[in-house]
Amino acid sequence: MAQTRKKQQHSKKTKTQIALKTGDTFPLTIKKLGINGEGIGYFKRGAVFVPGALPGEEIVAKATKIHERFAEAEIRKIRKKSPSRVMPPCKVYELCGGCQLQHLNYEDQLGHKRDLVIQSLERYTKIPTDNLDIRPTIGMDNPWHYRNKSQFQVGQRDGKIIAGLYSMDSHKLIDISECIVQHPLTNKVTSTVKQILSDLNISVFDERSRKGSVKTIVTRIGVESGEVQVVIVTATKELPRENVIADEIQKRLPEVTSIQHNSNPKKTSLIFGEKTRHLRGKEAIQEQLDVYTYELSSRAFFQLNPYQTRKLYKEVEKAAALTGKEKVVDAYCGVGTIGIWLAGKAGEVRGMDVIAEGIKDAKKNAELQNITNISYEVGKAEQVLPKWVKEGWKPDVIVVDPPRSGCDQALLNTILQVKPKTFVYVSCNPSTLAKDIDVLSKTYKIEYMQPVDMFPQTAHVECVTKLVLK
Repeated sequence: MAQTRKKQQHSKKTKTQIALKTGDTFPLTIKKLGINGEGIGYFKRGAVFVPGALPGEEIVAKATKIHERFAEAEIRKIRKKSPSRVMPPCKVYELCGGCQLQHLNYEDQLGHKRDLVIQSLERYTKIPTDNLDIRPTIGMDNPWHYRNKSQFQVGQRDGKIIAGLYSMDSHKLIDISECIVQHPLTNKVTSTVKQILSDLNISVFDERSRKGSVKTIVTRIGVESGEVQVVIVTATKELPRENVIADEIQKRLPEVTSIQHNSNPKKTSLIFGEKTRHLRGKEAIQEQLDVYTYELSSRAFFQLNPYQTRKLYKEVEKAAALTGKEKVVDAYCGVGTIGIWLAGKAGEVRGMDVIAEGIKDAKKNAELQNITNISYEVGKAEQVLPKWVKEGWKPDVIVVDPPRSGCDQALLNTILQVKPKTFVYVSCNPSTLAKDIDVLSKTYKIEYMQPVDMFPQTAHVECVTKLVLK
């Protein structure tokens, strides 16, 4: 019996095995783009993912990795080019991996991002998409130099300190002197800090030997205020020669108004460790969106594209459709941006987040605007919300802006129990958005979905979905 079972399993695997071997070259027509911006074609019914390929292109592909039901490949030759293909302006575009769509013209990037939302719904739900109101993606007038924050890993090559991003699917660090999706000032500050570390011969962390100190240079700018914050992340508890480093930053970069040190000794993909120390200047920088001012501490979440954030929050406001009486929950509230934006049109707003520093900033931000109908609490939404309901406070509208992993299952269960009339879901990941909508779909229907391009030149898309109680 055991042998028979093994044979059955083997034959099943053989049946689904893609008919390619590593190194094979073969013709391929690209049908669509995937969630990571790669071209997808089909070879003998097996999906093949090809970075850099565009829909409609006919290519010669070379298989690089074979999986059970799909293959990865690279372009050897483009026989028929897409009319949407453009020359990427970035010098390290093909090496870096930070952007995925610079080779696709911007109008078609926007169309692709709307298509990603549709693909995700078709894959993870049974909701027919033909009759859904899925609106055209809201884009940027100038889709460059928009990111207000950079997190560049630090390394050493040929005796010189370098800083940048890891190449796609590798741990090869690409030195980036100018990133054209970053705000120019973040590029300037990062480059100067890198030079200061080099001039002072500061030790750099080496992943292989687990020795050295500096791991990451984090730079954030308040685009409206012009204030810049620098956080140097180390693998060691202390930052070597921290006073001299801080003196040099202040001398060479007068625009830097906040200097912090964060210690992260753990072997992890997370940038920040738990301990942050304030070294010089202010503890937080300020940013302004329309009439609202926000204080941003080093670890507090804030949208990376302030230009598009205004458009995003206007869409949230439109979806919430407040009349001045509603009780509103701002879940995963960060520094309070969405709740503050809605407070003037709501009866009362309550927000929660697990990061205590963010809640501290949120309270400060509400005070800055003299908003009195808003309150914040540290904790998980799925724990705090039931407590409020038990106390007799039931929301009419819930707004969530969760991380890429989507809403916690316990929160979705809580929403299904609380049944707010309107649920506004701000998502940065179409796949987890669709999975969460599938859970809610028995009780809620999609009124409309509005994609917003928060990250031009990349495969990411933000989406505001209005769900209403059936």
